[in-house]
Amino acid sequence: MNHSGHDLSLFSKGYYGTSNYLLPKMKNLLFIFIGLFMNSVHSQDITIPTFLEKWDNSKTYLVALAEAMPHEKFDFRPTERQMGFQDQLLHIKSNMEWLGSTYFGGQKQDKTKPNTSKLTKEETIKSLIEGFDEVSTILKNTPSSALLEKVEFFAGKKTKLQILNLLQDHVTHHRGQLIVYLNLNNIEPPKYVGW
Repeated sequence: MNHSGHDLSLFSKGYYGTSNYLLPKMKNLLFIFIGLFMNSVHSQDITIPTFLEKWDNSKTYLVALAEAMPHEKFDFRPTERQMGFQDQLLHIKSNMEWLGSTYFGGQKQDKTKPNTSKLTKEETIKSLIEGFDEVSTILKNTPSSALLEKVEFFAGKKTKLQILNLLQDHVTHHRGQLIVYLNLNNIEPPKYVGW
């Protein structure tokens, strides 16, 4: 024993320098690293399915908002500088198709304004549903590992995970405006559909 009370005889016998000491420690470290890796892989595997669950609920809620506005009010805009109700819906659809197909579907789409020839209320809603469904189909065929890839975006390089978040954020942003449009017309918005 030394002056600190530790038994140093194990050092002098070479115990700490042999596999009798190091092997169990290395096994523990290996299990820790495997556990961390598996947790990371598992976390990535739930990202797209979790997003798709929310995406489907987002579609349900937005369609309910669109259905709540009478067809004669589809042109309503609170001020001249804002988009009309229908224009907001078509903008949402156009943006989701652009982000979905360009960054997840491998088909570069032009981000120009869509053809805004007058659609009926029913045609607008059908088009909106088709846009949500197209994005869902593309994402169901996207491996979770692709979310870490960086892509060129007008705001600089972004991961596909950031683009995925933007898809929902953009819908939420404009949907919030549509709720205001309904309220300004004394129409009670549908109850919120969350997760």
